[in-house]
Amino acid sequence: QVQLVESGGGLVQAGGSLRLSCAASGSIRHINAMGWFRQAPGKQRVLVAAVNSGGSTIYADSVKGRFTISRDDAKNTVYLQMNSLKPEDTAVYYCNAGGRYSDDYYYPHAYWGQGTQVTVSS
Repeated sequence: QVQLVESGGGLVQAGGSLRLSCAASGSIRHINAMGWFRQAPGKQRVLVAAVNSGGSTIYADSVKGRFTISRDDAKNTVYLQMNSLKPEDTAVYYCNAGGRYSDDYYYPHAYWGQGTQVTVSS
């Protein structure tokens, strides 16, 4: 069983940056892939980025070139560095672990964090 806790959200102006962290309660070395999703009010939860144990990454088209996902297995933590933020990035961001990583998508598993709010003002 893995418990995930996100942090790092907040209020930022457009063009600013934030770094989200997802800390796992146990070791993530055995977890092949992890991902970040986001859900805006009234919309479905969508994939933002994912990373597998080999370091391969997937990004949604809307965040390519602005967001970077990384993992530190020694710290049992996955990060999402978000630069050049836009108002449309406003959402609750969720971490997911243990899903299925394919060439162009990450299929989430049942392990979810509680979410962290990111608000980008114009």
